[in-house]
Amino acid sequence: LDHVLTNFQPDAALVAFDAGKVTFRTKMYSDYKGGRNKTPEELTEQLPYVRQLVKASGLHSYELANYEADDIIGTLAKEADDAGYETLIVTGDRDLTQLASDHTTVAVTHKGVTETEHYTPAHVEEKLGITPRQIIDMKALMGDSSDNYPGVTKIGEKTALRLVKQFGSVEGIYDHIDDLKKSKMKEHLVEEEKIARECKTLATILRDAPIKVGLKDIAYQGEQT
Repeated sequence: LDHVLTNFQPDAALVAFDAGKVTFRTKMYSDYKGGRNKTPEELTEQLPYVRQLVKASGLHSYELANYEADDIIGTLAKEADDAGYETLIVTGDRDLTQLASDHTTVAVTHKGVTETEHYTPAHVEEKLGITPRQIIDMKALMGDSSDNYPGVTKIGEKTALRLVKQFGSVEGIYDHIDDLKKSKMKEHLVEEEKIARECKTLATILRDAPIKVGLKDIAYQGEQT
């Protein structure tokens, strides 16, 4: 945390927390994130102190019932984008790379925060050959074992990327499904259209969550003494 604050020197900052395990996604798909192990007690008992640390560091924090921390981040990053802010999202979760834009960089941590991979639209294009928003379509097709949604049977990352590059989106695939030659993949896509569309909703980080905090509320003025 000190490393990020020292190097980025933000004038506004927020730490987003999950409010609980029940969200609109778990209500929509009961097995969402269902495969995860229980949070270790050693971590759970530290969380109250983490919140104290955040506050003592002069940072604001926020959580929102029925939504994930990702949705808070996505919504605030959109507000910052629209206001012309340069935004840095620091996370260990690659799902947030879909939020990269001309003004928003997603720094994915590898070892602590001293080693990070910075995702910009150019980096996503170089690495995957698609736009950040198309990461959502890729994940909808291939699924996500961490978040425990299935995607389409037998479609992995390479096939998902090929389809997204060819058709642009999940919707584009189904608009041109008759153009695909007969194959097992086509059969799976046809049979599992509802699943693919549902997985896209699960994979999409909201940019318009009903948060009660905005840029004007999260000014960062340094450590509190």
